[in-house]
Amino acid sequence: MNNQIMDASHLLLNTARGPLAHIPALDVMWISFYSMGLLFFSVLIISATRKWVSNIFLSFVLKLIAYVMLATGAFLMVLIVVTWPN
Repeated sequence: MNNQIMDASHLLLNTARGPLAHIPALDVMWISFYSMGLLFFSVLIISATRKWVSNIFLSFVLKLIAYVMLATGAFLMVLIVVTWPN
């Protein structure tokens, strides 16, 4: 009976920490690097699109891709900050 209570409390603690709690710290580091890369490249794409692309359709597609990258990178960073530290 005591084992079941300990397992339930461990499960509750891991659930409260977030979805990245079960991933090793080195893998979380790589996820944070990928999210920083997404943020950086989205800024580069948006800046380049505003400066050099004059075609409306191509500009829309590139900005859409960049904003999706920005949203994904920001979501991953928030997820890492909320989950970390263990």
